[in-house]
Amino acid sequence: MSLLDGFIYKIAELPWEIEAVHALNYITFVEEIPQHEPNAQKTLTDKFHEQNTYIICVNEAQQILAGMIAFRDQRPFSLDEKLKDLDSYLPQDRSLCEIRLLSVADEYRYTRVAQGLIAQLVQHSTDCGYDMAVISGTVRQIKLYKFLGFVPFGPVVGSGDAKYQPMYLTVEAYTDLKNRSSSFSRGSEELTNDDRLAFNFLPGPVEFSQHVLDAYTEPSCSHRGPEFARDFQETCRWLCQMSNAARVQLLMGPGTMANDAIAAQLGLLDQTGLILISGEFGRRLVSHANGARLSFETIEIPEGKAFERKDLQQALDRFPDVSWVWGAHCETSTGVLNDISVYQEVCRDRGVLLCLDCISSLGTVPVNLEGVYLASGTSGKGMASIAGVAMVFHHHDLVPAPERIPCALDLGLYQQSQGIPFTIQSNLVHALLAALRLHEWDSRFEDVRRWSRSIRQQLQEIDVPTLAADSCAMPSVVTLALPMSHDSEEIGDRLKDRGVLVSYQSGYLLERNWIQACRLGAESKPPEKLVRLLKKMIQPSLSLEQ
Repeated sequence: MSLLDGFIYKIAELPWEIEAVHALNYITFVEEIPQHEPNAQKTLTDKFHEQNTYIICVNEAQQILAGMIAFRDQRPFSLDEKLKDLDSYLPQDRSLCEIRLLSVADEYRYTRVAQGLIAQLVQHSTDCGYDMAVISGTVRQIKLYKFLGFVPFGPVVGSGDAKYQPMYLTVEAYTDLKNRSSSFSRGSEELTNDDRLAFNFLPGPVEFSQHVLDAYTEPSCSHRGPEFARDFQETCRWLCQMSNAARVQLLMGPGTMANDAIAAQLGLLDQTGLILISGEFGRRLVSHANGARLSFETIEIPEGKAFERKDLQQALDRFPDVSWVWGAHCETSTGVLNDISVYQEVCRDRGVLLCLDCISSLGTVPVNLEGVYLASGTSGKGMASIAGVAMVFHHHDLVPAPERIPCALDLGLYQQSQGIPFTIQSNLVHALLAALRLHEWDSRFEDVRRWSRSIRQQLQEIDVPTLAADSCAMPSVVTLALPMSHDSEEIGDRLKDRGVLVSYQSGYLLERNWIQACRLGAESKPPEKLVRLLKKMIQPSLSLEQ
């Protein structure tokens, strides 16, 4: 079974492999979890060593041990000594073995090593005729064990900082979890369960809660049925409530489709507009406008800066025929958050219509669309759901325009049909509804702000520059302008190998030698590991350059 380049899973046999097992055992169960006393040799030989079969993840050429797990099938198990009458807690009529000493080296945590070890151990256990395994899992990693399919039972055992939760794993539960993961990944390009163990700082696909995944994997239902219509309208009410918009139309597709639908509506005005450019996504609005053959002017400011009131006022003075303005609330490429209230006030004073791209801001910062003509959003970023639902918010009535707009982009047809003119994928809508119901949005916004303050402060402490100033920083997107002495693609690859997923492969990021860390998913991933790795990778050369 392949993993990172050069790593394989196998049963430990060679002398260096056994020595590495004892060394990793010491690091984990002496230095990290104080279960055993320290020793000068810094090795720990398990008391059941002669009975253990060690499944390991190794790079044989470099003699690197990434992780290990032990299989044992002789009673009494270690849990027999910790928990009286162990079998009374367990399902009956099972063939039982024991899992012990699951450990992953620090630099390979939050990669797929742990899952691979479990997969290999399940196969080995099955080959030996067992269909259930018990384990004492450290309480520090309960979430991980549950994610891997383990079921907690009985009281916590151990004491002090070495407390463990008894758990069991059945072959059926593991197989079901694996099949659900495989089915989901085949039917969607979203994050697989393998990737969800990593520190995901991507702008998409984002992590989502188990509630969202459960809603997505429920059987589909007819988009014409009354039950779906009820859920669909509830979804729209949630979206309007959180954005202060009167209406929202939902389209099947990416956020790009929402902006294409906005461009199509602007085409009906037959008037000149102004597009605001401060980065890659401002330039993409130009592409949408060109595709719809709109008449427009542009204003561009340096990347990393936010639009100020005077920028808009001067542009509107320069182009007096402009009747609409279109810009990005969050310029995702640079991590800059523009002030909606400035846009709203200037456009209102000048009597022009305001359109906004809120694809990256909706769900991570407060978004007030009062007085905004049209605004775009998506399910797959700050909403912490599965990508595939495009949103267009508006206040005014929309009229179908079949002679001028393709049907799939004609928002008037959507409003005319109570939002469901064509096939709507019920699973995507139910996943979005689950995400909307799950969050208390003010608390989520504050969580994102805390994450932003933390990562920016830590990056400042190691002298890694962020592109956007604190005064205009988007809390959920941090763009790092790496020194030219380091290649952003190489840094991104190295971070990925260490289980930290950042954005770095888009053309505009590679061209500028930037990487991005984002806080868009359902749960906040602490930035400490990312910052620590960045410090190791680039700080020495920064010091030399200074």
